[in-house]
Amino acid sequence: MTELDTPRNHGSITQDKARSPLARLAGPMALAAGALMITVELVILPIVDRDHHQATSQNLVYRISGIAYFVAFCLLAIAAVAAYSWQAHKAGRLGVVGLIGALVGTMWLGGDLWFETFYVTYLADVAPQVLDIDPSGLIVIGAISSYLLFAIGWALFGIASLRAGVFPRVICVAIVIGGLLGFNALLPPWGIGLGVAMVWLGVWMIRTPDRAEVRS
Repeated sequence: MTELDTPRNHGSITQDKARSPLARLAGPMALAAGALMITVELVILPIVDRDHHQATSQNLVYRISGIAYFVAFCLLAIAAVAAYSWQAHKAGRLGVVGLIGALVGTMWLGGDLWFETFYVTYLADVAPQVLDIDPSGLIVIGAISSYLLFAIGWALFGIASLRAGVFPRVICVAIVIGGLLGFNALLPPWGIGLGVAMVWLGVWMIRTPDRAEVRS
């Protein structure tokens, strides 16, 4: 019997195969998304002025922060899928619903963020008078829908994680709370809650690599 045929080494090889590349990225992705969310929210907190939308949109720091925040949302979507891979074998149907909710909510609010970051700042330069018009119609429906879907989606993800029992309960509760607070995630400081929860989850996953074993 060769060294590779021993039970101990066979178990190690099986364990390495069980850890998918996506599962290995879960911790770093969650940590990066959360840290970037917190940083951006703290940076734009003294900048955002709801009564002077034009001045806010023309602020260079605000514009750069908007791009960074959009990157954070992209990382957040990847982190959701990667984190789900840790608990897919225990999450059941609720886990699937939670993942879909988190992804759809992140996409909708991410679209709102893209609009605010790239198009609204463009309007602030070429047609600032447009920003003084009160929004109505589909744009209001789209905005409210994105807020609701993001909050409900991440709350469901946290509840599903709590039920699966793979992640610590306190982190799952933090995700639920952060998701609900995320109804206003595009306005500081309401996105910090979910950011803190994701940093917490990311650090835990990095420090607990054995939980990345995914059952087929």
